[in-house]
Amino acid sequence: MDTTETVTPPTLEISTSRQMLSWLSEQKLSIALTTYQIGKLYFIGLKPDNGLSVFERSFNRCMGLCSTPNGLYMSSLYQVWRFENVFETGQQQDGFDRLYVPQVGYTTGDLDIHDMAVDSDGRLVFVNTLFGCLATLSETHSFKPLWKPPFISKLAAEDRCHLNGLAMKDGQPAYVTAVGRSDVADGWREHRSDGGIVMDVNSDEIVCTGLSMPHSPRWHDGKLWLLNSGTGEFGYVDLNTGRFESLCFCPGYMRGLSFHGNFALVGLSKPRHNKTFSGLALDANLKSRNAEARCGVQVIDLRTGDVVHWLRMDGVVEELYDVVALPQVRRPMALGFKTDEIRRVLSVETEL
Repeated sequence: MDTTETVTPPTLEISTSRQMLSWLSEQKLSIALTTYQIGKLYFIGLKPDNGLSVFERSFNRCMGLCSTPNGLYMSSLYQVWRFENVFETGQQQDGFDRLYVPQVGYTTGDLDIHDMAVDSDGRLVFVNTLFGCLATLSETHSFKPLWKPPFISKLAAEDRCHLNGLAMKDGQPAYVTAVGRSDVADGWREHRSDGGIVMDVNSDEIVCTGLSMPHSPRWHDGKLWLLNSGTGEFGYVDLNTGRFESLCFCPGYMRGLSFHGNFALVGLSKPRHNKTFSGLALDANLKSRNAEARCGVQVIDLRTGDVVHWLRMDGVVEELYDVVALPQVRRPMALGFKTDEIRRVLSVETEL
């Protein structure tokens, strides 16, 4: 009797709205995505025939992602990687116009790094969620702390408030989001529904309260935008009133926010069925709209609040963390460590 089971390999299906690919072409834009759920860095771009290009590389628990003038920073389980594009201007290979190489890796230990950004001096600033602070890289240690909320009494590896989001303004850290104002280990979990806050890094003041698991604050076009993930609402904080103003509802648990002109690119995930995600208003908001949570990217017109384009991921990918728009990039690719390509890609900076 043959008891051998046929195991079907996990698959990923990506679909888009009718005009999504045309929009990417018109905007001269591609998109980078991270998913720590399966440890993948994805690049979404266009093939020479204008078909969808999906390129992936594997990195364990990749999360935070931000762009630099010629590359990217990305956080992984216990390292931060700086990628550099090694293609010269106008250079292409098989239709790819960027080749991102993991040039430098910093071993930080498992800090649960969330949002990352580069300041006006070219320094990487990241949200060290485990220690509840903003930090930067250190040549000699796991990290160098830069700022912590005043209600956190000391730096400890306890994820007290689940500091997660970072907004830059004029090239400097300006605002952060946290799930709860707590000063005990893992204390944020009791405040998931309405304990979320936004803080001004420079004044140490809380500028918005009553949020539900807020993520991805970004300063764009004179406004502080963010994802009120626990309710499914995308909007901005009115800094005069301290109120969160919703622009639209997105059908999923939102994480990852990037802007391109008058458009916002919002990352969506399917909520996990555990205590962290259960009992949030997002469940009721989906039910009232007769909708199911989805995974992917929604393109929102900031002038109207309409979802004008979308990309949907079904199958093995159910969660995204970060979304970064890559302007003037048509079809990016990257090197990883699973194959031996990285041994053969060589570049010379200058001639002798």
